[in-house]
Amino acid sequence: MQLGFVSAILPDDSLEDVLSTANSLGYDCVEAMCWPVGKAERRYAGVTHVDVTAFDAKQAARVNELVEKHGVAISALGYYPNPLSPDRQEAEQAAEHLRRVIAAAATLGLGGINSFVGRDWTKSVDANWQRFLDTWTPLVEFAEQHRVRIGIENCPMLFTDDEWPGGKNLATSPAIWRRMFAAIASASFGLNYDPSHMVWQQMDYLAPLRDFSDRLFHIHAKDVRVDRHRLDDEGILATPLRYHTPKLPGMGEVNWGKFVSVLGDVGYRGPVCVEVEDRTFEDTAESRRLALRQSCTFLRNFLPARSGLDG
Repeated sequence: MQLGFVSAILPDDSLEDVLSTANSLGYDCVEAMCWPVGKAERRYAGVTHVDVTAFDAKQAARVNELVEKHGVAISALGYYPNPLSPDRQEAEQAAEHLRRVIAAAATLGLGGINSFVGRDWTKSVDANWQRFLDTWTPLVEFAEQHRVRIGIENCPMLFTDDEWPGGKNLATSPAIWRRMFAAIASASFGLNYDPSHMVWQQMDYLAPLRDFSDRLFHIHAKDVRVDRHRLDDEGILATPLRYHTPKLPGMGEVNWGKFVSVLGDVGYRGPVCVEVEDRTFEDTAESRRLALRQSCTFLRNFLPARSGLDG
């Protein structure tokens, strides 16, 4: 396994700066964000470390030169929009940019990208299902043609009042994953699994490692603290940030020793990328780097450094 981080936490840095930081802190890889160039309202969105808008072999060569120079791999390209948004223009633009991200990954010689399935949060899972099929069947076919795998993160995207009640991502539970993978039975369609999203949903975060071992394409390392006193006051029908807090690995409720142990037992040998969403460490660029340093120090207890990377 390789230890990395999600580049969204360094939004103002160039790709070279991100790779240099990763090297200096002892990381093996980075998940590089590939949003369309421009601002975004959502936290951690709108970050562009690889601009895939008109990506070609020359740009790919430059990126790979930086990877070689700093000795840090790119674990995957990341872009997390809502391709099933009720705003059809937003949804179409998201799907089109996803195609660019897939094509760029192929040009770079990378095996994967990460994203969200998306959702119309005002409708049920069943009411979203046909749009899911209509949108994702051709996207997965496009990925297959480019020999690129798509890892879907399991974040419900249900954090603010405007995402209530359904959240902006269908892929939130094992029951839905089974349905998704049965409907689109492709080896190019799997999970970018984050255990923290299971914790606050009061679900077993280890069972999916065993039950979906063949669908684990990429792992996010984020922790979460469930504040029981707030949950008792707000109830589970409140928006989740009213009773839980994203934290750095080791500062929440995930048992990382057990998690990595089971991850290895099921045969996973890919990247495990720290995703910093802990507001305690977001005030300055230095505090973000401190978060990355602390996360690396902690996770190296379970993911020791090695020379070279697994395939």
